[in-house]
Amino acid sequence: MEYNVHTLSNGIRLLHVPFSSPISHACIIINSGSRDEEEQQMGLAHFIEHLIFKRTEKRNTNQILNRLESVGADLNAYTTKEYTCIHASFLNPYLDRTLELFNDIVFHSVFPEDEMEKEKSVILDEITSYLDQPEEAINDDFEDQLFAGHPFGRNILGTPKTVNALTRKDILNFIAANYKTDEIVVAVIGNYSLNKFVKIGAKHFEPVPANLSPKIRIAPKPSITQNVVVEKQISQAHVMMGTQAYSLHHPYKAGLLLLNNMLGGTGMSSILNLQIREKYGIAYTIESNYSPLSDTGIFALYFGTDQEKLDKAFSLISKEFKKIKANPLTEIQLQKAKNKFIGQIALGEENRMGLIISMAKSLIDYNKIDDLATVFNKIRAVSSTDMANIANEILDEDKLSSLTFYPTGD
Repeated sequence: MEYNVHTLSNGIRLLHVPFSSPISHACIIINSGSRDEEEQQMGLAHFIEHLIFKRTEKRNTNQILNRLESVGADLNAYTTKEYTCIHASFLNPYLDRTLELFNDIVFHSVFPEDEMEKEKSVILDEITSYLDQPEEAINDDFEDQLFAGHPFGRNILGTPKTVNALTRKDILNFIAANYKTDEIVVAVIGNYSLNKFVKIGAKHFEPVPANLSPKIRIAPKPSITQNVVVEKQISQAHVMMGTQAYSLHHPYKAGLLLLNNMLGGTGMSSILNLQIREKYGIAYTIESNYSPLSDTGIFALYFGTDQEKLDKAFSLISKEFKKIKANPLTEIQLQKAKNKFIGQIALGEENRMGLIISMAKSLIDYNKIDDLATVFNKIRAVSSTDMANIANEILDEDKLSSLTFYPTGD
């Protein structure tokens, strides 16, 4: 897909993707997330993401929320381990309005104490709600197990103790230390000329003071294999299995993405879904996921089942892992897996909001954006030998950790 990048004098990059449609999608991606917090500040990046919608130097909460909603647009945000993202969908005439609001909430929020206290209460409710869902809570607990002592292992939401302790000074110091202007991308996909987008983007983001000092991030140490069982008052067992995996920059990244998609990725025809759910009816949900990060990655498998079926589920999963490791894929099997994955990626391009966010992240991570042909070629270049090497490394059961939430029977 055609795209253009314009870099402002302060380092902020403007990403322009022309697309003929009456609806546009925009985002501002900041290369800053929960991994950049101090341990006692858990939840700070997410807290800031909430608070930027509360008050700026010239708008109150209602004015912020109504600025786009009053013209039928949608505004939202989220925080991950490494990014903060604000995004909006809107009719084409409202590009200027959208980018002006992005600038206002990101660079001119005032973080008043009264709003901080109210939002702490909201986040505490969010934490409680999250903990009430074992299929969600186990994911964070498992990452804590894999990355013990490292920020990657900390819950993005924080804990009641850390959230309650956050101060306005913490917020301002975090933004100053982490909102690096050369690690911010403002991106739009819509029916605009490059000149129009750059003119509007520069109007709103060129005045932002440059913040170009290098960011220091510490890579996690290799994890120690652990198999942990935690008893909980729940009705069925929930299990996570996995290991640290390849980073965004590893040559085997494409291969592991392909292997993950075959094993337990999108769709009902994955190996684990066919063997564990469809053939034996053991688990309603069984899925795997590979998340490459800037200096590590996470490969994890989740399933939930009745406690009396738990041993059988472990046995069947182990059997499938052994088969994948012992039997290299034939060219026909590999080609089928590639065709499926490539098709899914192509269909994903229809989600234009997801597409522009992905392109903006790619610009931050790689300082370039691969077109679909390049992405497909990387997948097609994965060999059966690559797949065998990846499977034997990542699915080595001596190196796979597990976390089980086990029903207490109370």
